[in-house]
Amino acid sequence: MSGAEGIGASVRRKEDRRFLLGKGRYTDDIVLPDQSYAVFVRSPYAHAGITSIDTRAACEMPGVLAVLTGKDTVDAGLGGVPCGWLVKNKDGSNMVEPPHPSLAVDVARHVGDPVAMVIATSKAAARAAATAVAVDYDVRPAAGNLDTATAPGAPLVWDAAPGNICFDWHIGDPATTDAAFAKAAHVVEIELTNSRVAPNAMEPRAANGHFEASNDQYTLYTTSQNPHLTRLLLAAFTLHVPEHKLRVVAPDVGGGFGSKIFHYAEELLVLWASKKVGRPVKWTSERMEAFVTDAHGRDHHSKAQLAVDANGKFIGLRVATLANMGAYLSTFAPAVPTYLYATLLSGPYDFPAIYAEVKAIFTNTVAVDAYRGAGRPEAAYLLERLVDKAARQLGIDRIELRRKNLIQPSQFPYQTQVALQYDIGDYQATLDMALERNDHAHYEQRRQASAKRGKLRGFGISTYIEACGIAPSALVGALGARAGLYEAANVRVHPTGSVTVFTGTHSHGQGHETTFAQLIAERLGVSIQNVEIVHGDTDRIPFGMGTYGSRSAAVGGSAIVKALDKIVDKGKKIAAHLLEASVADIEFKDGQYRVVGTDRVKAFGEVAFAAYVPHNYPIDTVEPGLDESAFYDPKNFTFPGGTHLVEVEIDPDTGVVEVVDVTIADDVGVIINPMIVDGQAHGGLAQGIGQALYEEAVYDSEGQLANDSYLTYTMPRAADLPMFKVGNHVTACTHNPLGVKGVGETGAIGVPPAVIGAVLDALAPLGVTDISMPATPEKVWRAIQAAKAATGKKA
Repeated sequence: MSGAEGIGASVRRKEDRRFLLGKGRYTDDIVLPDQSYAVFVRSPYAHAGITSIDTRAACEMPGVLAVLTGKDTVDAGLGGVPCGWLVKNKDGSNMVEPPHPSLAVDVARHVGDPVAMVIATSKAAARAAATAVAVDYDVRPAAGNLDTATAPGAPLVWDAAPGNICFDWHIGDPATTDAAFAKAAHVVEIELTNSRVAPNAMEPRAANGHFEASNDQYTLYTTSQNPHLTRLLLAAFTLHVPEHKLRVVAPDVGGGFGSKIFHYAEELLVLWASKKVGRPVKWTSERMEAFVTDAHGRDHHSKAQLAVDANGKFIGLRVATLANMGAYLSTFAPAVPTYLYATLLSGPYDFPAIYAEVKAIFTNTVAVDAYRGAGRPEAAYLLERLVDKAARQLGIDRIELRRKNLIQPSQFPYQTQVALQYDIGDYQATLDMALERNDHAHYEQRRQASAKRGKLRGFGISTYIEACGIAPSALVGALGARAGLYEAANVRVHPTGSVTVFTGTHSHGQGHETTFAQLIAERLGVSIQNVEIVHGDTDRIPFGMGTYGSRSAAVGGSAIVKALDKIVDKGKKIAAHLLEASVADIEFKDGQYRVVGTDRVKAFGEVAFAAYVPHNYPIDTVEPGLDESAFYDPKNFTFPGGTHLVEVEIDPDTGVVEVVDVTIADDVGVIINPMIVDGQAHGGLAQGIGQALYEEAVYDSEGQLANDSYLTYTMPRAADLPMFKVGNHVTACTHNPLGVKGVGETGAIGVPPAVIGAVLDALAPLGVTDISMPATPEKVWRAIQAAKAATGKKA
């Protein structure tokens, strides 16, 4: 059974049938008895005092049940939305942590900041009434982007944050790094921006809150990657009710990409409002609303220097980064540009010295937090662009410069200069695999063929690493995390031998209902059709920390394996009794308990039945039932890595960039389901290419989002992407029982610098040496024209 459906089998996803039949059940699909609907009145200004809110006309409109304002939340004693990670400054003081009211009270601090909530018997009635709420604003100067917020005399987002600085943090040894630069034969410098992006999950955020007066019980249906964390924050910080009175359910969720990890104000408000109006209250975001309320990603501006010796070896790295936080601190926002970014600046390279400084900046924009990769893409993009520039300046082939500096297999475990210790990897192997699959030996022929068609062809490379399964809890707690980062699982074997698994992770496209079932098939010999995976309901799951950071298999899967070990061990005791043998003589394999060296066996189903019908049972030493739980707290991060290669063709007359080849070789550890791993890689690659060529959320200096709809925010389409060539080289993680590392974010991390590297390689003959993401046709065309004007060259 395990060979056909267990680890390593490309089993079709069990969950897809209901989605293909249109039977998925999303938050907006849930309509409760006496359902009411909420619409929010949101600030059109990035920074404005709220001098008055007149709700009288709205309250008198048909179907309106209530209009609530920030003053009402204060009177009710609701807590502000908390931040889940504390970062300390260089001097040891705490970061500036301003309040985050669920409804703005005195000041609106970004476009989209909610100032009133309208509840009505229909969404149409709530929408109409929202237009009748009269808000008088005192418009103030805004710090609309990093440039404006860091300029001398910039408007302050918060009076408590002079210079708009949230924190000024560092990592590494400045003295050692200075010494390395002092003896460098070459110093290469780069300055670049990692562009801001909007998450754009297929399903917009939604929340449906219900207060049951008969037992004081709250139930929240929400589009969450992390329902237990949402319940914890509601109970402890915002709604202030005991956890046993609060159920959070995340049903089917249509994508998250990080943006649905966090606790949002709307989740609190629909619960609170439900109690006030005596009916369930549902809110579903409009798409344009999502652009100004969902947490964005990236938005770094960095300067970096690379010290290289006379032999082309890297000897030092300096980095200074400005990271945009937005107006409020989202749940994990401070961790992204610090412990998820700067700790990865060594990449896959052997660096003897690194020093990095990060200043987090408040701006009058929506919050910035984790987006697919969360800090790791920013680190890889900066480092790979810098390595490419070093290769050009030193006259060394880009591939060979990387080979010279990659950490060798014999160096593992490898202690970086920025806190992390990599347990295992083989970066040369993934580089060789990618080059072979790309047929790089014949790249020049392809380039010449493109030239004959009037196209500029370029080749880009990225060798990257990421960190997944953030851990252990004690360490991250010392670094500022305000929650544990373990995972929980409960495995319940039923009397007939079928199995239900309750996992604290959450699936919103990852395929957990299949891959976790494969773990059961592998360990117990039970068909995956007889395995149910339950997630996303705090009343059914013991506890859990959700899905993000490619943690589900490495952390959640390991918790399941620990529970399975307990199931097997208890089964051995039952089987030993049934077979009249010593427990030490019982082995379990392929779904059977066997007396070693004999043909005496009991099938797993027989043992399960005996556990629930204990007529012949070791009742004095073994409790009836076959149901075990486990928690797993990782010993370390896992470290996937690999090589991504990209080839592009550019039309010099229009600046249009076509991605014509993407070849990747990843090391994501042991692979449970190769088909699902390939699918995860494809999705990440699409998003990484989207950021490199198409996507950017652009705020002007006054904090207005210039592209707040799909009319102006460009997303990649299937026709924009080639067939991806995906390969995997496996080095098994050394510290979790599955040997898995994580795959959900690799594509978004490795491919953006490879795309930009390919664009610059194509334009290099014209004299173009730099271009920023996204490399839009206009931007590329202007770069070509500027280069032609400067050099007189023709494309």
